[in-house]
Amino acid sequence: MIELLDGMPAGVIGFEASGKLAAEDYRDVVLPALEVAAEAGEVRFLIVMRDFQGMSGGALWQDLKVGFGHLKAWKRIAVVTDIDWVHHMTSLFGWMTPGETRVFALDDRDAAVAWVLG
Repeated sequence: MIELLDGMPAGVIGFEASGKLAAEDYRDVVLPALEVAAEAGEVRFLIVMRDFQGMSGGALWQDLKVGFGHLKAWKRIAVVTDIDWVHHMTSLFGWMTPGETRVFALDDRDAAVAWVLG
């Protein structure tokens, strides 16, 4: 499941992911928010993962399409998590994502918001 986070500063879209993500999560929650951000000119994305168990094949496909759909609009992606495997995967494959990507600990969420705005 993924939910849109309220209270993000202007120009930042934030989400909290938990459990296992499905394609519908992208279609119903992520895509509408990304479309609005991309139309405004830049995508500054924050995702918080406390209890994240991965993605279905359909969600992975949606994720790939989302990343390349507005390739030039992506500016920064902040991944906020204490899950070791997410941290390692982001470190290994973050270079493949559009824009800059950085991982923050859950306790550093405020720093992640400040960085993604920068």
